[in-house]
Order: sequence, then C-alpha cells, then structure tokens
Amino acid sequence: MTHEILKAKALSSPDVRAEYDALEPEFALLREMLSAREKAGLSQAEIAIRMGTKAPAVTRLESSLTSGKHSPSLATIKKYAEAVDCHIEIKLIHN
Repeated sequence: MTHEILKAKALSSPDVRAEYDALEPEFALLREMLSAREKAGLSQAEIAIRMGTKAPAVTRLESSLTSGKHSPSLATIKKYAEAVDCHIEIKLIHN
C-alpha cells in the first residue's frame, strides 16, 4: 500500500479528517519554514548558529509542528525567520 492510498483511507474517517484539518495551520507554517530554509540554502546547524542555539533545537522546532504536541513561541518563530532572512506576517481571517 502506498502512502497516498493509506492517507486517503485514513482521511475517509470523519474523526481522522477532523484531527488532520485541525493541524493545517501547523503544517502550513512548517511548509513555509522548510521552504524558507531551502531558499536560504541553510542547514539546520547553520540556522541554529544564527539563532544562537544548537542544531537539535532547530530539529525539535521543525518536528514539533508536525506532531501538534508543542506550539513554538512567536519569539522563536521570529528568530527562525530572521535566521533565514525572512520576516513573519500574522493575519486573522474571518471564516
């Protein structure tokens, strides 16, 4: 079974779909962060140096967004953004 088939099967469950959809903001942020790191041509270790921390902290930061178990602070996300020569924008959008 491929990943896509397994994902489609899992998402056919309303409970799984609801949990998956609830994590979308974290996944979107992670995609943006990884894209910015790639565009900057930096490794996690290089970002860590720029942030004044160690590489495992950057690994934890990036992986925490996929688990939904930890929400990094805005200050930490700002440091990451600055390390990859970006800035952050926050928008509140009415449903």
